[in-house]
Amino acid sequence: MTNPYDLNLDRNPANFQPLTPLTFLERAASVFPDHTAIIHGSLRLSYADFYARSRRLGSALALRNIGRGDTVSALLANTPAMLECHYGVPMCGAVLHSINTRLDAAVIAFQLDHAGTRLAIVDREFMPLMQEALTLATVKPVLVQYDDPEFTGQSASGIQTEFEFEDYETVLSGGDPNYDWLMPADEWDAISINYTSGTTGAPKGVVSHHRGAYLLAQGNALTTSMGKHAVYLWTLPMFHCNGWCFPWTLSAIIGTHICLRQVRAEPIWEAIAQYNVTHLCGAPIVMSLIIGASEEIKHPLDTPVQFFTAAAPPPERLLADMQTSGFEVTHLYGLTETYGPAVVNDWHAEWSDLPASEQATLKARQGVRYLPLEGLDVLDPETMTPVPRDGTTLGEVMFRGNVVMKGYFRNPEATQKSFAGGWFHSGDLAVIHPDGYLQLKDRSKDIIISGGENISSLEVEEALYRHSAVAVAAVVAMPDDKWGETPCAFIELTDGHDVSEDELHAWCRKLLANYKVPKRFVFAAIPRTSTGKIQKFVLRAQIKRL
Repeated sequence: MTNPYDLNLDRNPANFQPLTPLTFLERAASVFPDHTAIIHGSLRLSYADFYARSRRLGSALALRNIGRGDTVSALLANTPAMLECHYGVPMCGAVLHSINTRLDAAVIAFQLDHAGTRLAIVDREFMPLMQEALTLATVKPVLVQYDDPEFTGQSASGIQTEFEFEDYETVLSGGDPNYDWLMPADEWDAISINYTSGTTGAPKGVVSHHRGAYLLAQGNALTTSMGKHAVYLWTLPMFHCNGWCFPWTLSAIIGTHICLRQVRAEPIWEAIAQYNVTHLCGAPIVMSLIIGASEEIKHPLDTPVQFFTAAAPPPERLLADMQTSGFEVTHLYGLTETYGPAVVNDWHAEWSDLPASEQATLKARQGVRYLPLEGLDVLDPETMTPVPRDGTTLGEVMFRGNVVMKGYFRNPEATQKSFAGGWFHSGDLAVIHPDGYLQLKDRSKDIIISGGENISSLEVEEALYRHSAVAVAAVVAMPDDKWGETPCAFIELTDGHDVSEDELHAWCRKLLANYKVPKRFVFAAIPRTSTGKIQKFVLRAQIKRL
């Protein structure tokens, strides 16, 4: 049957435009051109400046024949250049690839090759690391170095080669501040690619689109009750899921970015006091850093500061200390595949009257769906039916909606598997409570989240297996007061071989990024099922008794 409301009522430029977060910056610069958009040390950029510099970047990339579907990589700290990349790169139709600055050269080389990087913008601190990666990579992108005036230390470790590079400011000076940037041809066009930690083999490239970034960015503002002209402190790495889309959120509410090159207690407290910070995000380790600061560093807070955390639930004492210090903590949950956080522990006012222990129990839950997420449930992955809302029956967390990725780049098999049954399968195991709030219980992929960083237990095990003395290795999460959790390796030795904990630690340091190296090695028989499968749940129970 023909729908009468479809007759002669077609889409046209007057009534339909692709959704893109790039329009947030255009509007902010148009309406509030003089409002401070970015603060970084002594640098102040207005929204007019921010928009002009982003357009210069987009124009400069276009002049280098970089356009729709091309990849521009960024190996940058939380600096103005990283914010400009979130706008300038997609302004020419290109796709932004933000690289985790803590990765080793081999993993970065894989990402560069897989994404087909045409140009890379690199902080001076990380240029040796990038150049080492390029000695291992097939692609040979144009290199652009960003010289951050706030960087005063030594360059990151790595070998220095003869790769030439251009200067970031020189590149921008050749761009047009009035560049007529490209709207996406379709809001389904890719805006970014971010790589997972590679829990099962090689890392997977998660492709995000303009529509999802637009919706999640607005969802952040609505979910976090961000008012107009909020002040946001960058303690969350922008390379994590595009900074959970907050680089775009702040333009939507005409807020101010406070860039922070290094996450340390003193500059955090100084920034909060000096700029009246209203919001910040980070893993529980950032909270520990804030609370653990000396009393001379801390400042009394005139109004509560909103702190949004993900990863492992914070301990009850840490939550209490944060509240005493003037921070209101909200627990979020999401994945790279959902543009960052898409679940929030929405707090009920009456819960604040409960005893502290009960509040901590409630705060440990991941929560309910973001407004722009259409579907969230805990399902039996075999039958695809919801588990009982009893708080005890395990199922898999699944997502459905416009803030779910396009898919995995150049990996149709993994994409199809992840979308089986019309839901995105997170791989995380959870229960759902009678009030509809979900709570994670385990990670089917055995990811270890340390200081907000995902660590693949398989990757660590593979490194250990390369040592001749290791017959069997099993790596699981071990609770850690500072990092939330760290890897713990259980080892069975090869007959006739011996190795010390220090030797294995040194071995892993040669093969893995520092934060992936097990903090403890346990030499013991490893429990298995009758079919030979390692029983990691038994190992986790043993850790509690160590």
